[in-house]
Amino acid sequence: MSWSRLISSIFMITLTASAVLNDFLFILVVVLLTAGGLYEFFYMVRKKDVPIYSYTGIFIGVLIPVSIFTHFEPTKNWELLFIVIGFLLILLMQFARKDNRHAILGLSTTLFGVLYVSWFFSFLVKIRLMLPGIEGVKLLGFILLVTKSSDIGALLIGSSFGKHPLLPKVSPNKSIEGTLGAVLIAACMALLVRSFLPSILNLPLWQVFFIGAFFGGLGQLGDLSESLIKRDCGIKDSGKFLPGMGGVLDVIDSLLFSAPAFYLYMSSSLNTVH
Repeated sequence: MSWSRLISSIFMITLTASAVLNDFLFILVVVLLTAGGLYEFFYMVRKKDVPIYSYTGIFIGVLIPVSIFTHFEPTKNWELLFIVIGFLLILLMQFARKDNRHAILGLSTTLFGVLYVSWFFSFLVKIRLMLPGIEGVKLLGFILLVTKSSDIGALLIGSSFGKHPLLPKVSPNKSIEGTLGAVLIAACMALLVRSFLPSILNLPLWQVFFIGAFFGGLGQLGDLSESLIKRDCGIKDSGKFLPGMGGVLDVIDSLLFSAPAFYLYMSSSLNTVH
């Protein structure tokens, strides 16, 4: 690991830990990462000459986590209705354009960016608010530690023992050994932070192990999905947000799949118990 990557990692760990514990800093970091991730996504797509609405998409995307955090929910699943309203706004903007070539591509790509980056990432806010007080903090800490430990496992084990490419056409540097290491490390991390899960669930060790493995694997799938987007756009890193680590999307990509799935899993589990 390079010094720049090590320093960037320490910075992100410190910032994340502080944000998880402080409400104002938490939503501020989520908003900044959402805006940064959307900016990078739209920047990459522009490389393919797609007529997107980047600033409108960023504006809509930022409002989604803010509306969830402030409990601005006049209807159930308000953020989905908000996305639909945003789509209609973008559609009206398209009507005003003189050139309507590739209109469908531009509209769908803009909407995809909002869903992929903002809506998926906003599930971290939902997880944080799922349980009151410290219980919500612990729940958020669990999925963050499990998911990011899988990233660390993939990096360390892949760089040391990786010999068999996983999907060379998508990400040449990822190996089968690294992916297996990511899943194993995530499972072990889940066992270490088992106490972060609600005690009311009373989950056995083997189940916690497989929960960690599953969400660690989803994290790697999120990583691969961003690699696919970058490869399609002909870009190595989504940005230069952190030296040695790349852009915002390179930092949050593994959470974009694990966070929504973990929220749905925990919602179902807690509703079953109650």
